[in-house]
Amino acid sequence: MKGALFLFSFSSLLWAQAEPLSLLDKDLSQWEIFMGVPHESIQLEGYQHEPHTNHMTGRPLGLGQDPLQVFQMIEEEGEPVLLVSGQIYAGLTSKKEFSNYHLTLDFKWGEKKWEPRLQAKRDSGLLFHCVGNHGAFWKVWMRSLEFQIQEGDCGDFIPLAGAEASVPVGPQGFQGKNQPVYTPEGELRHGMGYLLHGPSEEKPHGEWNTLELYTVGERALFVVNGVPNMMLFDTRQKGPGGEGEVPLTAGKIQLQSEAAEIYFRRLELTPIEEFPEEYEAVVTRPAGESRPW
Repeated sequence: MKGALFLFSFSSLLWAQAEPLSLLDKDLSQWEIFMGVPHESIQLEGYQHEPHTNHMTGRPLGLGQDPLQVFQMIEEEGEPVLLVSGQIYAGLTSKKEFSNYHLTLDFKWGEKKWEPRLQAKRDSGLLFHCVGNHGAFWKVWMRSLEFQIQEGDCGDFIPLAGAEASVPVGPQGFQGKNQPVYTPEGELRHGMGYLLHGPSEEKPHGEWNTLELYTVGERALFVVNGVPNMMLFDTRQKGPGGEGEVPLTAGKIQLQSEAAEIYFRRLELTPIEEFPEEYEAVVTRPAGESRPW
């Protein structure tokens, strides 16, 4: 991987090395916290819930605010682990921006769940190519591409706040909603919105799962426990002033707090120039619509 490049920020600073970069330390020194809107069931000293609003439309706590320690580093079996309580919708955001990398991350679910998702699946997410302002989506997360982390749904793709991608899809429906499903041999389609992942298996509750994200240029591959289950082409965002679309190939990383307790460990990024040969068939552009710009 000689000559591989990591992009730090949108400046001209480039870091050339092939060694993994570990992003979790005991002080979370490589991250910043943006705390969203507390659910009405949560009462915080000095915070007033605005009338006729909810956890997606009210006033966020904002940058650098974490009164309930939603994000905290702990030690488990001698290893640093990030505990995300999920109590308030929030994002843990890398201070730097990255492109062309292989990201690896382990996660497991905890027990606690919070409003407004007490009866819903446990939910979180790995957001990448995050750009623009905090709070662009639901007053908490940035414009980004989401690698969904949800019980039974790891690897789903969700575009947030003006980001988008093209994905090969098949004819399968989902619960009568005709929701598109990633299908490697399917037809490449643009702007499909929320897409369901292909076949993969998650570990039983409480066991560690391994996620891998590969990004090279305008392509991104999701891998869950060694199985590729989502491939994005033409990653992009709305252009200046909302006009047209432009490539989205770099950005910050966010980990979501989304009403469920979750643990993360071994978050590492390694610069790459190309996808591994074993995934060549998956990452090769299929037939279908041409690039949208």
